[in-house]
Amino acid sequence: MEVSKVLCLVTLLVALFSKVSHSQLDVCGISPLNTRIVGGQDARPGSWPWQASLQKSGRHFCGGSLINKEWVLTAAHCFPSTSTSNLLVYLGRQNQQGSNPNEVSLTVTQIICHPNYIRSTSDNDMCLLKLSSSVTFTNYIRPVCLAAQGSSFYAGTTSWVTGWGTLSSEGSVPQILQEVDVPVVGNRQCNCNYGVGTITDNMICAGLSAGGKDSCQGDSGGPLVSKQGTRWIQSGVVSFGNSCALANFPGVYARVSQYQTWINSQITSAQPGFITFSSNGTDSDLSVTCTALPLVRITTPPPTTTPAPVVCGSASPSLNSRIGGGSSLATAGLWPWIASLQKNGAHVCGGTLVAVDSVMSDASCFSSQPNASQWTVILGRLKQNGSNPNEVTLNVINITMSNLTGNNVAILRLASKPKLSNYIQPICLDQGTSTFSTGTKCWVAGWGTGQGGAEQVLQEFQTSVVECVNVSSTENICTEPVTLLQGDVGGPLMCKQGNSWFQTAVLTVDSSNTTSSNTTSTNSTSKARLSRSPRASPNQVFTKTSHFKDFLTSTLGTLLFPATTITPTTPSASLAHSSFSLFLVLLFSLSSVLLLGWD
Repeated sequence: MEVSKVLCLVTLLVALFSKVSHSQLDVCGISPLNTRIVGGQDARPGSWPWQASLQKSGRHFCGGSLINKEWVLTAAHCFPSTSTSNLLVYLGRQNQQGSNPNEVSLTVTQIICHPNYIRSTSDNDMCLLKLSSSVTFTNYIRPVCLAAQGSSFYAGTTSWVTGWGTLSSEGSVPQILQEVDVPVVGNRQCNCNYGVGTITDNMICAGLSAGGKDSCQGDSGGPLVSKQGTRWIQSGVVSFGNSCALANFPGVYARVSQYQTWINSQITSAQPGFITFSSNGTDSDLSVTCTALPLVRITTPPPTTTPAPVVCGSASPSLNSRIGGGSSLATAGLWPWIASLQKNGAHVCGGTLVAVDSVMSDASCFSSQPNASQWTVILGRLKQNGSNPNEVTLNVINITMSNLTGNNVAILRLASKPKLSNYIQPICLDQGTSTFSTGTKCWVAGWGTGQGGAEQVLQEFQTSVVECVNVSSTENICTEPVTLLQGDVGGPLMCKQGNSWFQTAVLTVDSSNTTSSNTTSTNSTSKARLSRSPRASPNQVFTKTSHFKDFLTSTLGTLLFPATTITPTTPSASLAHSSFSLFLVLLFSLSSVLLLGWD
């Protein structure tokens, strides 16, 4: 009695849960009573709870599968007429003549067969039946999951077909639901068996090459299923075959995964649960060939290689050979990290590519709450007016500014990663580990307003590092005077170490020498000089990039390294360590010899 109450409660809960479900993914394809691994003939009660028996005038004529609480999937060839008169669907049935305590029978209100079904070829052999009322799911009545579009059933995939069809062609009809396991046969092989062109992409085949196992008359419309994990997924609907269970003539089924869109277009509520079935390994069917069957061009994928890490500060030697002084117009690829920051299609500030998807500039180029969507970044550009065949324009999705006392920098996150080339490369950021002593030759570059001729070509200027006077050399780097014009702000001060270029500072304006740096730096028509007055100080003072190291690391993550990274070491310390290690080895060896000697 108590057990009955529990079963009733469980049944009620299942019913309530199914009513609020938006799809059948939560319940489909689970058969609590199916624990079989190797198939027999008679199926156990509840093994295939989605199996339906379609009957007219009290006689079984086709099978079907329950796919949600009020729809059954079957074959179109079962319905030469769409009349629902005298049509009944039995669910939970095991025996066609004996007692079936777990079954329900329902009438059908609508028959919807695929509009492109072709009876002469059996293509698109698919049909949907709408039940007159919703069913309550139990252990004996449950929906099956359906193979989603893109599912792969390679040759050999174990499948099961169920039904009350004849036990041989034109043979006797069983009373107990039958089950048989059959492997998938690839469509190429199936085409060779039936005649090239007979089997379409809308079909799937299954059976033994030796014959002996197959679906047969009366099984039409029933399900072909495969198990993935704990779920049973329907791959096919019984459609046709050459007699039954003949050698080299597998059963042919309508391929369910081809009809996901059509099925969902017909069932608008509690849609069936579609699951992608994925086969492992390789598809042996691809190598099958026969007369008139086109060959499959199998391309071997290239061996997977670990992409080379992105390095910074590398400019093509043929494009960047700066060793002399002076100032001039730059050439394409000379400074491949230089960026043009544009607002409303006009150049506003310079910047540099400092990561695979980020550009650094001066914070004074932006308002306190910048709108990233108003900005674009152009990389690989040489001329502001004229042709730039190597450039790429990228949108900005985020602007983050440091919030330190004094000057600040901004990081612009790009919407996509630019393809690196000789004309687009990131620059290294000085993290405070490099030493640029007094006299080191460095360069600045930018599109100063009104400079560079009619085409406004990128300008470059050489300068030298000098000793800082009256300012901290820890936080600042000082150079010979550099005249910066509007449009240069945000660009780099670049110094070379070994074969790599480092950005030691961002070109900016000292607030003590300008009345409104933010307004000046974003006014594209201004020609005011932004440099310190030579009369105030003989040096140009810039805040070192290393001053922003914590901000840059938290915003960009691990900073890029040059192609050849030199780890600072103390030769004498390394030698001493090696000598000490060698001493320990010799001492241990000597001890071993002495101990052996005592024996």
